[in-house]
Amino acid sequence: MDKLNKQTPLSEGIPTQQQSRQPGLESEMDPKPIYEVESHVGSGKLKNRVALITGGDSGIGKAVAIGYAKEGAHVAIAYLDEHKDAEAAKQRIEQEGVKCTLHPGDIGDESFCKQLVDDVVNQHGKLDIVVNNAARQEVKQNVRDISPAQLRRTFDVNFFSMFYITQAAIPHLSTGSAIINTASINAYVGNKQLVDYTSTKGAIVAFTRSIAQELAPKGIRVNGVAPGPIWTPLIPATIPEEQISEFGSSTPLGRPGQPADHVGSYILLASDEGAYMTGQFVHINGGMYTSS
Repeated sequence: MDKLNKQTPLSEGIPTQQQSRQPGLESEMDPKPIYEVESHVGSGKLKNRVALITGGDSGIGKAVAIGYAKEGAHVAIAYLDEHKDAEAAKQRIEQEGVKCTLHPGDIGDESFCKQLVDDVVNQHGKLDIVVNNAARQEVKQNVRDISPAQLRRTFDVNFFSMFYITQAAIPHLSTGSAIINTASINAYVGNKQLVDYTSTKGAIVAFTRSIAQELAPKGIRVNGVAPGPIWTPLIPATIPEEQISEFGSSTPLGRPGQPADHVGSYILLASDEGAYMTGQFVHINGGMYTSS
């Protein structure tokens, strides 16, 4: 039985912990996230395709990158400056016999987003799949506490980067290509402690459904995934220490999700098995409600 299937409701909670900076480091987490579905044996669903994944050094992005590699895809990982995590992800990905390139930089910078796509195409020769996944968040108890600088930074990283990367990628995509955007359950239910973050996720849902309509005639599919509470480095780097032990315990399944819980959905949306899906979101949230 997979580690994921052995995950049970938390009886003692997650150990108290806090990281001093975001997006956070996997190496400092306790327990470590689960990135792989042990029973997943690749069958060539993405063979020789090239996937760009933002935030692919850890969290959901890393799990997706490993899953794509198992299915035969070459992977380009964009990340900020978590070099140790990125190198570890690259090493694991290349064990699957595929190419992996690392692209450090700030996706909140428009010029980097455009250069990122150019670099990926130059190093891999093409681009077939774009996974816009990286994000930031800051917990605030009152909307009045959100500064203009925080608001702008959150939109730059979470939403405008997605817009710029998509713009730059479209000329390189063709029939059968896929764009997959990571949103959040918060876009559907709201979150009073993450108003700016939640707003970016709502924008991502609208953006995804709009671009899906535009690109459908070209055979380029645009979909998304809306995770619930997932145990990634972003959590101990941003959630108040006193809330860590109960993180994810309020879901019907009684536990936070793991990065590996998402792999099958991202493979589906990138592969030919999802050929009749566009403008859709897959909700991976442990049973939490996605409408009020």
